[in-house]
Amino acid sequence: ILQNLGKVDRTADEIFDDHLNNFNRQQASASKLQKEFNNYIRCVRAVQTASKTLMDAVGEIYEPQWSGYDALQAQTGASESLWADFAHKLGDQVLIPLNTYTGQFPEMKKKVEKRNRKLIDYDGQRHSFQNLQANANKRKDDVKLTKGREQLEEARRTYEILNTELHDELPALYDSRILFLVTNLQTLFATEQVFHNETAKIYSELEAIVDKLATESQRGSNTLRKQTSNPIKTSSPVQSPVNKLNNANINSNYQNQITTNGGSSLANSQPPPDSPVAAAPSSSPTENGVTAAVAKSLERPELSGLNANTADLPAGVLYRVKATYGYVKEDVDELSFEIGDLIRVIEYDDPEDQFFIANLQEEGWLMGQKEGTTEKGLFPANFTRPI
Repeated sequence: ILQNLGKVDRTADEIFDDHLNNFNRQQASASKLQKEFNNYIRCVRAVQTASKTLMDAVGEIYEPQWSGYDALQAQTGASESLWADFAHKLGDQVLIPLNTYTGQFPEMKKKVEKRNRKLIDYDGQRHSFQNLQANANKRKDDVKLTKGREQLEEARRTYEILNTELHDELPALYDSRILFLVTNLQTLFATEQVFHNETAKIYSELEAIVDKLATESQRGSNTLRKQTSNPIKTSSPVQSPVNKLNNANINSNYQNQITTNGGSSLANSQPPPDSPVAAAPSSSPTENGVTAAVAKSLERPELSGLNANTADLPAGVLYRVKATYGYVKEDVDELSFEIGDLIRVIEYDDPEDQFFIANLQEEGWLMGQKEGTTEKGLFPANFTRPI
């Protein structure tokens, strides 16, 4: 109180005061970081619970017969494990070291407070001894003077021991902040990076699963294609950019042209003796179907209805068509093209699989190769016209 009133001198230590200011700033920053990180972990755990609930709902709504069901269940399980591992690492490798770091400040603060009390005691003994000295000159009381001197020395020694220790410990604690923050933040950021990278992979897989389901839903059932070694296009070609009635007429006209008025007429009619078909051994109705008719049609006059020029074509080319609409392939065995592209209609890769070919042509698919390229594949007939 007397020091605050200015009646007694206060022992000054500017270096210690600087150390103490640094300590107070360091403690305030660490406490704020600890508070915010605790709040962050609580939020992470809340999102972890919400994510699990959401993924459970997605797993329930995704029907077992849909494509990618097992893969989706595996990915949702992986997401749950990833969240659990993320929350555990944040608590174990980031929060615990942070709590240990901030735990140093209360102990250090107690030591500073003790040093301040000893400083007050020292200043008090110094003031008392000064008064004794002033009175001893008048009264010649050496006993009190000697005792006062001993008490002053004891107070000074206790204060200086604590003060010296703090002069070493406060700067060391202040300097440790850099190493701690580097280590702690590196762990935090690395954990975040791994978590988000792995999460991105999981959601990329989930997106691919749903995209595949959307594609199969648009194109219809692909069960037969999945069960057979030869992929069969069980869905009709996509609609061309005209009305549905015109598409139906184009597709029907194409089928009539390709099958030359139907495979049944071929089966019921006998070819001329000198015809290449007559020279071939007798076959089943399937072998006399659509592909046989197309493959041999160039040598028969009945194919004039195709309105296609069949002269001077390379070997293996049945006729040529021109794209009237652009088409982007939806499967690896299909052919993409732009408006105006010329396409050579060719035989199928396995001409002996008549059942496979008949199914494709009944659905309006042709095998073709874009002119000037090596690209070939199936394409919808109703996107082209014969030339």
